[in-house]
Amino acid sequence: MAVYTHVSAEALGDFLARYDVGELVSAKGIAEGVENSNYLVDTTAGRFILTLYERRVAAGDLPYFMALLDHLAAKGLAVPPAIKDRAGVAIQTLAGRPACLIAFLPGVSVSHPTVAQAHAAGEALAQMHVALGDFAGDRANTMGHAHWRPLLDRCGDGIDSIAPGLFIRVAAALDDVLAAWPSDLATSAIHADLFPDNVLMLGDRVTGLIDFYFACTDIRAYDLAITHSSWAFDASGAPIDPAVGQALLDGYESVLPLTEAERAAMPVLAQGACIRFLLSRAYDWVNTPADALVTRKDPLAYLRRLDWYEAHPKAFTR
Repeated sequence: MAVYTHVSAEALGDFLARYDVGELVSAKGIAEGVENSNYLVDTTAGRFILTLYERRVAAGDLPYFMALLDHLAAKGLAVPPAIKDRAGVAIQTLAGRPACLIAFLPGVSVSHPTVAQAHAAGEALAQMHVALGDFAGDRANTMGHAHWRPLLDRCGDGIDSIAPGLFIRVAAALDDVLAAWPSDLATSAIHADLFPDNVLMLGDRVTGLIDFYFACTDIRAYDLAITHSSWAFDASGAPIDPAVGQALLDGYESVLPLTEAERAAMPVLAQGACIRFLLSRAYDWVNTPADALVTRKDPLAYLRRLDWYEAHPKAFTR
């Protein structure tokens, strides 16, 4: 989450008048993340999240995201659907951007997950995959493996300003991963970005899965690999207690066991996840506007993860 587009109190008040959500009390920009502009909005009736969609989120994709959230909410999963105004409209326009008012969920995201919290997150991811088994929507993964080489080319030698030789290092890893990328594993709608900051928790209980704006149709086990690559390492990319990563896998498999083919593919899927986030972070690192209220994320944290997965090819074996 971030703030690229600033909204005046007057404009926000007029926006909220379309809804039955009370009157504006306060609004505060949320700085974390890099994709959209987000505000925490308090009204006389409660608390909400206002999201203005920018950069990688195309307006044409918003109906897919809203349908997916409605589907999961109808299945009883803790997700934040968009609130409809009095006319039944969920997707609005504010300050020249597509915008949605979104239900606020209780809980906090953890920065140092425990074994119990990782197990709960794995369960929640698997429950989401099960619930999406009959979801009819389809969206290509615009950050999927077919897009990584073009993204590396757009970064160009400029990413060597982040670390000398980074372009060549990533290009070599990308060659290996693409050559081994599986084509016969189960696919479904996936979250594709289930970092700890996109999981809300109260104690060891998951109270919300949020930020579905990379959701797409792709390999289901790849979603687990993405989640492992974020939960099993600290913010710098150093591996944490091995029991945490294992608990995530165990939690997932307590609901939805991996097939032998999925387990065999996990190392290359995890390396691919590292390349995907390394590249998107590197692109953002060199292209984020200087005046944006946003915290840039370290691309090298995913290079360190990539190094670890390459050095531990049996990390997912039992």
